[in-house]
Amino acid sequence: MIPIIRRDLLGSRNTHNGYLTADHKPLMGEAPEVRGFFLGCGFNSAGMMLGGGCGRELAHWIIHGRPEKDMYGYDIRRFHHSLTDNNKWVRERSHESYAKNYSVVFPFDEPLASRNMRTDPFHKVLTEQGCVFQERHGWERPGWFNQDGAVLDYDWYGAYDISKNQNYKYNELLGKEYTFDYPPHHHVIKNECLTCRHGVSVFNMSYFGKFYLTGPDAKKAADWLFTADVNKIPGDAYYLAIGGGVAEHNWNHIKTVLQDKGFNCLLTDYSEDMGMISIQGPKSREVLQEILDTDLSNEAFPFSTHKVCNAAGHKVRAMRLSFVGELGWELHIPKDSCLPVYQAVMAAGAKHRIINAGYRAIDSLSIEKGYRHWHADLRPDDTPLEAGLAFTCKLKSTIPFLGRASLEKQKAEGLRRRIVCFTIDEKVPMFGLEAIFRNGVPVGHLRRSDYGFFIDKQIGYGYIRNPDGGVVNADFVKSGKFTLERMGVVYEAKPHLKSPFDPSNNRVKGIYPDNYHNVYKANTQ
Repeated sequence: MIPIIRRDLLGSRNTHNGYLTADHKPLMGEAPEVRGFFLGCGFNSAGMMLGGGCGRELAHWIIHGRPEKDMYGYDIRRFHHSLTDNNKWVRERSHESYAKNYSVVFPFDEPLASRNMRTDPFHKVLTEQGCVFQERHGWERPGWFNQDGAVLDYDWYGAYDISKNQNYKYNELLGKEYTFDYPPHHHVIKNECLTCRHGVSVFNMSYFGKFYLTGPDAKKAADWLFTADVNKIPGDAYYLAIGGGVAEHNWNHIKTVLQDKGFNCLLTDYSEDMGMISIQGPKSREVLQEILDTDLSNEAFPFSTHKVCNAAGHKVRAMRLSFVGELGWELHIPKDSCLPVYQAVMAAGAKHRIINAGYRAIDSLSIEKGYRHWHADLRPDDTPLEAGLAFTCKLKSTIPFLGRASLEKQKAEGLRRRIVCFTIDEKVPMFGLEAIFRNGVPVGHLRRSDYGFFIDKQIGYGYIRNPDGGVVNADFVKSGKFTLERMGVVYEAKPHLKSPFDPSNNRVKGIYPDNYHNVYKANTQ
């Protein structure tokens, strides 16, 4: 097997610089369509700079089935197949990437070209309510909600025979994001977060991948693929809801494992056929109990369980899960039923002052709770033990699973690095990559950082190592004096082995202080 250039995936050709990719990064790894067909191309005139390291990783990839280092940003599977097959998307996005090659990279920038490639059933109604969308994996997903009304559609820079917008609200709002400070709408995201913490918010998460794993060997496949114990789940079919940005990567990984292990089962993609909204917050049960025909009490519907039920007369799959650390449910809804169910939720929630919220709020709420994000807190070169996710691994059972031997070896030897939460008292924005020092010695860098509005602190997560090469245990963390460096300025940081927000996990269980609802009611009247 040798690397082969596939020019149909490379985008537009520039006279001086050769072929350019849609995000100005190389295309590497095994092609999703053909096993054993590896890509090593699209270096965007940076081949002399990247060739050595990328060549070494590609060789490891071909021999061992995966690279040694984190190459996810170059992996061809970062693009959904509907995009790589779309010449319009490839052309427009590669034009924009080339034009912005030397632009300053700001934390919350978004592309303006080749948008609206994948939209969900809620797109129009959320646009009318001021949604400022982000683009992920081709999907338009809610970023935050502009309080001044609807944001005009994209104009593709006036290219491709499209008239330029005279009043380009989206571009104007995006321009205000071009800062390394808190953006002007920081208070808007704060409101979305605190409404979720104190009342109830609705998150449109329809960009998630939605797969079904079925067939005679589905249980065997699930045992091998998933670190968690799926024997607690009756039946031989599995519904997989996967973060939209990594859906293509997961799809191809699962398909590869099924083929290599010879499992007799079928993986089916229903991502485009279903929507998904998440209703989260202390008042979520009161809202949903009005429209769902099932008992939502803790006894009848415990955390981390699901039921197929009716919502306002439409069949949905309700899951009691949370990615923000609150009482809440996800509703997985057939495409044609999405709008009626959403409208019923908003009507039932009106008296509780329900609002829409976006992924900028999810980013803040999830880091506050300590929930991990793919390719920030979690990368292909991290392990569940290092990431503080040992509870997701069935190591106490005798069931074999992919990676078990490596985890058992690492557990026996002790961790040489581990993820740690840090908070600082100063209100200084951080975004990730800030250096972490222990007793004045660099021990790592932040992977992700955001502001936690409930605890009112800047929060960061990063992996730390022992400079002596020894084990990184709880005592190593507790005994050190930590600082974070941002743009040459050093700030004292407090380390946390558990999330500083609700470390007992009471809120996801629906356990709130006795006077909590009365305080919320007083604050909203």
